[in-house]
Amino acid sequence: MGGMTTTATGADARDREPRPATTDSPFVRACRRQPVPHTPVWFMRQAGRSLPEYRAIRANVAMLESCRRPDLVTEITLQPVRRHGVDAAILFSDIVVPVAAAGVELDIVPGTGPVVAEPVRTAADVERIRPITVADVSYVDEAVRLLVAELGDTPLIGFAGAPFTLASYLVEGGPSRTHAKTKALMYGDPDLWHALCGRLAEVTLEFLRVQAAAGVSAVQLFDSWAGALSEADYRRFVLPHSSKVLAGLADTGLPRIHFGVGTAELLGAMGEAGADVVGVDWRTPLDIATGRIGAERAVQGNLDPTVLFAPWPVVEAEVRRILEQGRAAPGHVFNLGHGVLPETDPDVLTRVVALVHEVSAGRVDQGR
Repeated sequence: MGGMTTTATGADARDREPRPATTDSPFVRACRRQPVPHTPVWFMRQAGRSLPEYRAIRANVAMLESCRRPDLVTEITLQPVRRHGVDAAILFSDIVVPVAAAGVELDIVPGTGPVVAEPVRTAADVERIRPITVADVSYVDEAVRLLVAELGDTPLIGFAGAPFTLASYLVEGGPSRTHAKTKALMYGDPDLWHALCGRLAEVTLEFLRVQAAAGVSAVQLFDSWAGALSEADYRRFVLPHSSKVLAGLADTGLPRIHFGVGTAELLGAMGEAGADVVGVDWRTPLDIATGRIGAERAVQGNLDPTVLFAPWPVVEAEVRRILEQGRAAPGHVFNLGHGVLPETDPDVLTRVVALVHEVSAGRVDQGR
C-alpha cells in the first residue's frame, strides 16, 4: 500500500487553505458561481474502464488493491487529464474503500460490484463499524499528496459515497434493484437505521476530511441510490446524515458537490443538505433542475452517457443543448448525467471537452 510518512489530522483539514492556483480555476470558480472563461468539464468515471491505458494498468490487479496503491491511484487519476484535457481530476477510488477501512469485510466482485460478507442486521453489526483515522486510509492521503504535486493548476476532486448508498450496500449485502431489505430496515427499525447511517456519516466525513487535509480542491458526495426514495422518505431517513457530512466540511472552504441518480424529485432537498453544487442526471433539463435547486447553488451535468454512442452531429447537438440550458444556473459544470460507460470511445470524450470549451468560451453571463 506504499510507505506512508506524511500524516494528516482533522485540525489540518480545518486550517487548510485551498491551493491558490486551483481556487482560480474555471472548475472551482463555476462551483462558487463566479464568472468563468469557459464552462468547465469533467466526467464521472473518467478515470476508468473506457480507457485502454486504464485496462492495461489494472490487468490482474483487484479493484480494492488498486485503490490502496498510491502509485496506481495517481497514474489512473492522471490518465484522463492527459488524454482529454478535462478541467478537473477526480480521485480514483471506490465508495466502499472507507467502509472496508472501518472493518467491514467485503470484496468488489468483477461484473457484480461490492459484496458484503455479513450484511448488517442488528445493532451489534453497526457497532462493528469502527471509526476511521488517517492511519486507516494512509494510502489515500499519500495518493492525494502525490496527485496535487503532479496536477499543478488542475483541481483534484475528493470522492466518497453518501451514507444512504453505503447503508444500502451493507444491508442488502451487495447491489440491489429494489432496495427491499434497505427499506424494510428503514421502515421497520428506524432507530437502527439512523444508528447505521450516523456511523457511516462519521466514517464518510473523516474519509473526506483526510482528502481535504491532503490537498483536494473540491469534494463530491455520491448518493447513487437515493433516487429509489420518495422525497418524504429522503427527508426523514437520508437528509440528516448527508447534511452531517456536508456540514462537517464547511470549514474546509472547499466546494461541495452532491450527486444522485433518478433524483429529479429530490433535487431541492439534496441542495438543502448543504451542497454548493448539485449534480443532475440526464432525465431533468438543467434549467428545470435549477428552478428546483435554487439560485444559490450551481449545477453539474448532464449529458446522457449513451448519447456518446450516437453519430457526432447528435452528440454535438446534445452538448450545445445542455450548455444552453445550463446558462439558467448561477454556475454550471458540464458532466455526464452518470458515469462513462466502459464501451465509450475515448476520442469522443476528448471531442466533447473541446466542444464545451469552444462553445462556451467568452460568454460573459456565466456566473452571477
